[in-house]
Amino acid sequence: MAGSNKFLPFSFDYTKYFVSLRQNNIEERMKDETTERLSPQSESGEAPINDILENAEAVARRVFESIQALAGTETCKGVQIARLKDWAIANNHWISDIKKLGTFSDRGSENEVYLSFEDEHIIYKLNDFRYSDDNLTPFFNRIKAHNELFPECQYTLVGFAENQENKVCAVLKQGFVLSEREALPQEIGDEMVRLGFHKEDDGYFSNGDYDIFDAVPNNVLMGVDGHLYFIDTIIFKSGTGGLNTYRSLSPRCSEK
Repeated sequence: MAGSNKFLPFSFDYTKYFVSLRQNNIEERMKDETTERLSPQSESGEAPINDILENAEAVARRVFESIQALAGTETCKGVQIARLKDWAIANNHWISDIKKLGTFSDRGSENEVYLSFEDEHIIYKLNDFRYSDDNLTPFFNRIKAHNELFPECQYTLVGFAENQENKVCAVLKQGFVLSEREALPQEIGDEMVRLGFHKEDDGYFSNGDYDIFDAVPNNVLMGVDGHLYFIDTIIFKSGTGGLNTYRSLSPRCSEK
């Protein structure tokens, strides 16, 4: 996933950049003491936050199965997104004002990234489902795979919202990584081998179960603790056409 630190120069001082944004966050909060907390689902008695991913996936799956049965097609992403918005509004998982998320910090190929007002250790990513070409199944598979492979920087689905381009997005919460620099290609490759993957191409690795794309320096950080953090990769189940989908939708490929 394109996400935090995307499109910033390689020599950019991430720590100073984000410290400055944190200071701006504090100033904004002092100016607006009426800012509402971003946890309506816990206040409304609705499903716990950890259930949102499973429930949203069930909504999308029912749409997929209905359209497949009626029309014989798997192309239904637009309908799924519309139904998920309705479901999110009805169940108090819709975030109507994205400014309440925090300070906007970055825009990648598929994500808008915000630094949380409430917790300096949290960022939010508004994912516009770019890499789910025909239906949302790859999106849900991808979040689960990411959390399985990279639990140290896992995603939590906290709701849905419209981004600055008025596209309905999944709002993903992720821990903020304090990093000293971007990981080097050799470091990334060595770590992927350690995890049981082999290199197919630059930034593209596979273990036969999952294909991982965009495992490149600006998506993998070297933490101040000396560990690598894969904050933002594209993951498809192997054998599901992920390579073609990635090549057709990735700005990285269109630049070549």
